Amino acid sequence: MKPTDLPASLQGIALRHLFVLEVKVDGLQGISGSPDVKRRVGPIGSGRFHGQRLAGHVLPGGSDWQTVTDDGATYLDARVVLETDAGEAIGMTFGGVRRGPAEVMTRLAKGEPVDPAEYYFRIHAAFSTGAPALGWLNQTIAVGTGHRLPTGPVYNLFEVL
Repeated sequence: MKPTDLPASLQGIALRHLFVLEVKVDGLQGISGSPDVKRRVGPIGSGRFHGQRLAGHVLPGGSDWQTVTDDGATYLDARVVLETDAGEAIGMTFGGVRRGPAEVMTRLAKGEPVDPAEYYFRIHAAFSTGAPALGWLNQTIAVGTGHRLPTGPVYNLFEVL
């Protein structure tokens, strides 16, 4: 079956902006791994998120467990707790990949300014909350683009409709 043979509702994915998330990573902690894979953990100490329907801050205690392969790609496995401005707690888990040309990734690692168009940084996220007004998040998948800044990454997330 060709994509054009599918119903219109299956021929594309609709997105709606969810929020921008900026996190502060408190340094990276190295973990030993195999010769071709490095593992490290980035403790997430704070941050903010802001969108039309959601806004608030990142609570301390989250972390980003990263796997860096010998080709320079970084795979993310992160968990954070968000707190809305109204005091509602949201658990957020996300994974993703950051990769690009070796010279670009070296500049990123040194904290030099890099245009986000020079490399690939994408994430997927899921949420968990007991807040009745935010129950829709429990059934939401989000995707996003990222950019690594010297203090930590910033993500632009979109709800998959």
